[in-house]
Amino acid sequence: MPRRRLPPPAVSALLGVALALTLPPLPTGVLAPFALAGLLWYAARADTPRQVAGRVWWAVFAMNTLHLWWLTAFLGNIFGFPPAGALAFVLYALEGGFFALMAYVVARLVASARGRVWALAGGWGLVEALRFLGPLAFPWPTLGYALLPTPLIQVADLGGVLLASGLILGLAAALASRSRRSVLTLGLVWLAALGYGLTRTPGQGPEQPMRVLRTTFDAFGRASGYVTPEQQLTQQLPFSVDRPAGSVVVWSETALMLPALPADVPQFPAPGISGLRTLTPDQNSVISIDAAGKLTGQNVKAKLVPFGEEFPFYSLLKPVYGVFEQALGFEFGSLEAARQVQPLTLNGVQYGTYVCYDSVFPWVARELTRKGAQLLVNPSNDGWYQGWGVAQHFWMGRVRAIETRRWLVRSVNLGVAGAVDDLGRPVQVIASGDAVQALDVRPKLLSGQTVYARLGDLPALLLFAVLLGAGWARRHGRADASPLDYPVDP
Repeated sequence: MPRRRLPPPAVSALLGVALALTLPPLPTGVLAPFALAGLLWYAARADTPRQVAGRVWWAVFAMNTLHLWWLTAFLGNIFGFPPAGALAFVLYALEGGFFALMAYVVARLVASARGRVWALAGGWGLVEALRFLGPLAFPWPTLGYALLPTPLIQVADLGGVLLASGLILGLAAALASRSRRSVLTLGLVWLAALGYGLTRTPGQGPEQPMRVLRTTFDAFGRASGYVTPEQQLTQQLPFSVDRPAGSVVVWSETALMLPALPADVPQFPAPGISGLRTLTPDQNSVISIDAAGKLTGQNVKAKLVPFGEEFPFYSLLKPVYGVFEQALGFEFGSLEAARQVQPLTLNGVQYGTYVCYDSVFPWVARELTRKGAQLLVNPSNDGWYQGWGVAQHFWMGRVRAIETRRWLVRSVNLGVAGAVDDLGRPVQVIASGDAVQALDVRPKLLSGQTVYARLGDLPALLLFAVLLGAGWARRHGRADASPLDYPVDP
């Protein structure tokens, strides 16, 4: 009696789940190339381009469903109706669609299974790079973050988190192709990256005393006005005074809520940095305030949250948005985004400040350090996230410290507050508690420019091009041939 096999969608979904189990916040990232190799091998050996795309879609859909499971709870809370969390599956399907389209194009251009393995790896990297761009940008499940628990992530100062993705993709393709030469070559690349990471040492510079806060305000209450600005101010002030000499206090995203941008903020325990929400103009920003209470600078949030702070293609999709506006009882409106970012200066120190979701986009921190920022400061509100979302946001922010070789200071609402050194290691953090807490940290002020600061994602993009080229060079052969049908390369 013949053995019953699982249908391709089920096999693909299981491979996607296996890949998700190597992503943050799980400490299993070194297994990512092996999980991805299985997916590349299985997708590449499908009979037709449509089947290749289908297998990739099911795998990425399943990967996102597990990795971003917390979004279902988030949406259920927003709408006050738990079944509304099912809307998150639209995002999971859309993310799968981006990768499936890439896989279809690859399969049309590359006939052999072995060539497809390499081209799919390069195409995967390009899709990851494109997911940092445009109004629908959502680069949350980027493969490179899986390497954060290992010294391998230190290559991010050479080519960003996408270069770390390239390490995973390259080794996965080599394993899936069953080429001994390729596995040996990529294994040596991994050893070189490991050696590079192990030899990185912390930068040296003067210390800047700072006090960060972890508050516990209800995120939905703040947004709706149930928790008033006066209540926030009253609860934060006692934890912000009596600081060490020369200390700068940092408050979280929207810790100050004012009708308009003020000239001075006498109620703030200056000198310090704080998140600010204004209505005229409608902005989410971070400001610096000197010892006299005068506002000295402002950075508006550079990357707004899609479908939260901005609504892409609103005029085109107004009938669809209207359904949700009617259900929620108010019309959607988009905040103003920054046209450029600049370091904020206090007492001669240049702070690279950016707001919450900005920490997911490497170009923001990179641009600030290129303009002279000596320290990264990220006021955030992680009260929106559920479960893994809080840890994932913190993990991604830590890689910004590695890419730029700057210390990172975070002051948050319902998240992880504290300091991260220029190797991405948490030095002092507060991650839990039911009341407002303060923490005194002493980050170092650093200078200099990393390779990533100078070149951006170019090294990673070149690596993806090499993977695509390897696939193109192996494009001829039977479309339905499995890599196992080939003799193992010497």
